[in-house]
Amino acid sequence: MTSTGFEHLLRELTPQVLGALVRRYGHFDACEDAVQEALLAAAQQWPRDGQPDQPRAWLITVASRRLTDMSFAEEARRRRENADALEVPLTAPAADAAGARDADDTLLLLFLCCHPSLNRAAQIALTLRAVGGLTTDEIARALLVPEETMRKRITRAKQNVRNSGIPFRPPPPAELPVRLAAVLQVLYLIFNEGYTSTDRVDLAEEAIRMARLTYRLLPGNGEVAGLLALMLLTHARRAARTTATGELVRLDEQDRSLWDAFAIAEGTTLVTDAMTRTALGPYQLQAAIAAVHDQSERTEDTDWVQIIALYDLLIRFDDSPVALLNRAVAVAMVQGPKAGLILLEQLETDPRLANHHRVEVARAHLLELAGELTAARASYLLAARMTTNTPEQRYLNKRAARLQSRADPE
Repeated sequence: MTSTGFEHLLRELTPQVLGALVRRYGHFDACEDAVQEALLAAAQQWPRDGQPDQPRAWLITVASRRLTDMSFAEEARRRRENADALEVPLTAPAADAAGARDADDTLLLLFLCCHPSLNRAAQIALTLRAVGGLTTDEIARALLVPEETMRKRITRAKQNVRNSGIPFRPPPPAELPVRLAAVLQVLYLIFNEGYTSTDRVDLAEEAIRMARLTYRLLPGNGEVAGLLALMLLTHARRAARTTATGELVRLDEQDRSLWDAFAIAEGTTLVTDAMTRTALGPYQLQAAIAAVHDQSERTEDTDWVQIIALYDLLIRFDDSPVALLNRAVAVAMVQGPKAGLILLEQLETDPRLANHHRVEVARAHLLELAGELTAARASYLLAARMTTNTPEQRYLNKRAARLQSRADPE
C-alpha cells in the first residue's frame, strides 16, 4: 500500500475506532488519546510487519489496551461509585469481526460532536477533530483562529459535554431528527467555510468526505442525500470560481468548461433520486437549484422560471435571507431588474437583513443590469465596506472601479 493509501485508510478508520471506544467506555478524552496512540503504533508497525487482515479490529484492540495502561478502568470505577450517569462495560472489547458496528459508531461520534450542550463553533471544531481527523493546529489554520484559542475551544467543548449529564449514547428516537439536523448544519457550515475561501479547498473537500460518510450510514435519508448533492454541485464550480490570481468570478461570468462534469452528474443523480423517493427538504431543494445552474451550458440557457419555483418551495421550509435575496435575483432574470429591485426594497424591512452586505451586492448587480451605473457603483462600494471577507472586498471594489470607467470614459 502506498503512503497516500495508508494515510487515507487510517483517516477513514479513525472515527470508526473512536466511535467504538466511546460507545463502550464513554470517556471521550481518554478514548481519543488511546486512539491516537493506536494510530501511531499502526504507522510504526504496519509498514514493517504488513497490514493486519482486520485493521479496524486491530486498532480497537490496541487502543483498548492503551486505555487499560492509562488506568481508565480505575477512573471509570470511581466515577461509577460517585453515581455517574454513564453505564458502560469496562472490559476491553474483543476484536470486531466483519459486520461490526462501524456505521453505528461513526454516526454516534457525529451525534456526539453535535452535542446539544455545545454552540456551533464548538460543534464544528469537535467534528473536524474527531470525525475529520484534523489536528488542533490544522483546525486552527483552517478556521483562521490561533492554535491556543482552538485548543481551549476544543478542551472546553469536551468539558461541556462531560458536565452536561447527557451520556455518550445514541440519542433516543425522539431526538434523532433534531440531532441529525445539527449534524447536517455543521457539515454544511464546514463546507461553506472552505468553499468561500480562496485558499482552504481542503476544508470543503473534508466536508464532502464527511457528508459521503453520513450518506453511507443513512442512505435512505433524503436530506442527507440532498446535502451531499448540494456540496458536490457547488464544489463542481470551484476551478472557475476564481482567476489565476485568486480574484472572485461571478457565476454568470464563469468559464463553464472548467466545471467538474463528473461531480455535476453525481450530484444531479443524488438529488433527483432523493426527490423522487423521499419527502422534500431544504437541502434537496437547494441542491435542485444548484443542479439547474450546473446543467445550463450557457448563462443565458438557465431555466430561471424553474429556479423561481424551486425557491418558492424552499422558502416554505426556510425563508432564510439568502434564499429571499436569491429569489429576488431570479425574478429579475425573468421579469427584468426593476422587478427584482422592488423585491429588494420589500426585503429591507426584514431585521435579519439589517446591515447585511449581500443586500447591497444584489442591489448593485440589478442596478448594473438596469443600466444605472452610478447607483450600482455606490452599492458595490457600500457592500465592500460592509463585508469582512478580503477576497470579496477586492472583487466588489474592482466591480465598482469597472463601472466608474464605463460611466466616465476617457
